[in-house]
Amino acid sequence: MEAKVKKPIELNNKRTINAWAMFDWANSSYALVIAVAIFPIYFNGIVADDFMFLGIKMTDTALFSYSLSFAYLVIALILPLLSGIADYGGRKLSFMTFFTFLGGLACIAMFWFVKQPGTHADSNVYFGVSTFILAVIGFAGGQVFYNSYLPLIASKDKFDQVSARGFAFGYVGSVLLLIANIVMLQKPEWFGLTDSLFASRVSFLMVGFWWIGFAQITFARMPKEKKAPWSKKMMKRGFEELGKVWDQVKTMTNIKRFLTSFFFYSAGVQTVIYLASTFATDELKFETGDLIKVILILQVVAIAGAYSFAYLSKIKGNKFSLMSMLIIWIAICFAAYFVQGQLDFYIIAGFVGLVMGGVQSMSRSTYSKLIPEGTQDTASFFSFFDVLEKVAIVMGTFSFGLIEQLTGGMRNSILALTVYFLIGIVFLLMVTVEKKKAAF
Repeated sequence: MEAKVKKPIELNNKRTINAWAMFDWANSSYALVIAVAIFPIYFNGIVADDFMFLGIKMTDTALFSYSLSFAYLVIALILPLLSGIADYGGRKLSFMTFFTFLGGLACIAMFWFVKQPGTHADSNVYFGVSTFILAVIGFAGGQVFYNSYLPLIASKDKFDQVSARGFAFGYVGSVLLLIANIVMLQKPEWFGLTDSLFASRVSFLMVGFWWIGFAQITFARMPKEKKAPWSKKMMKRGFEELGKVWDQVKTMTNIKRFLTSFFFYSAGVQTVIYLASTFATDELKFETGDLIKVILILQVVAIAGAYSFAYLSKIKGNKFSLMSMLIIWIAICFAAYFVQGQLDFYIIAGFVGLVMGGVQSMSRSTYSKLIPEGTQDTASFFSFFDVLEKVAIVMGTFSFGLIEQLTGGMRNSILALTVYFLIGIVFLLMVTVEKKKAAF
């Protein structure tokens, strides 16, 4: 039978919620420093623009896009199985811990991703790509089990607020670390470092230790589960658990429509977030220091955005809040296609920050509201949510890289993302979300 927690969980406990949110504080260091700010710029500097990878000639940005696609494809394939095992065997926290150490250690290993003597083509790109892929898998893998705790620690009327708190913790923590990294990059001599490239590598080390270290606060506080003993049938039970949840999802019209909407608009959202830095450096010729400052401002705006759209949801409902953000995302893509100067990009980045945190936070809390009350196998339910997001990232980043490679420019790739947002809006219009007064 399914693993149960040892005793009733106290919902809305402030200490538990804050400890849960600290996981966002911990792993968002990867999301900002590695995925968005410093590593993409470092990667483009190390890899030649016409690098031969596995016998195929591609740009550095296309290789970065394809690396993301591959990593998320891997996690999409293994997460359903792991989620089923987590629910049946009481292994949510165990898997969450494993993926945290995998991602953190991969970031630490990035310190040794350096340009070898000679030309760009001699750099150890395969090692760098491998560590990046493992870091992505660690981040994405831990996230599904982290999300699955939300219905277990908070009541439905507080999902919006608690979800927003997690993202807010993540933005604050990652910004603090990024500020330290910026100081190192700008003034490496203050820290006894040789140059900004070496400072970038040190920042990768800091992310790994930050991620693993602060995650221990979450691990110590999450509700304990009764673990079922490992057996040969565990894998089969995992698939059975996942199949049971899928049988339920098939009969839930609202969840099916919402997940379809979420799949398409996530392809657009995540692709913009991951590839904005490469667009700014390659198309608009942003210097590293200026770009990181833009990203820093974006994170601060994102905190306000997450809470603002949670408040809008309180007044007008989740559906209205999400629809508003998707319309803004479409406007962002059109504006990015025509952007020419850096000032224009600053303005666009401000709007990205406004809706970046809000759409992710509101998506998580909306899905939580659609899950039937009293459900214990939340990891399996959230596996559908997270696997769809991962497959959406595969589709979004792969199509972005492919369109760039075929057309020779990233602007066409960005414009094509509007199709994903439009499809997402169509399906979201058919979703009904129960409106409950949120406790703010």
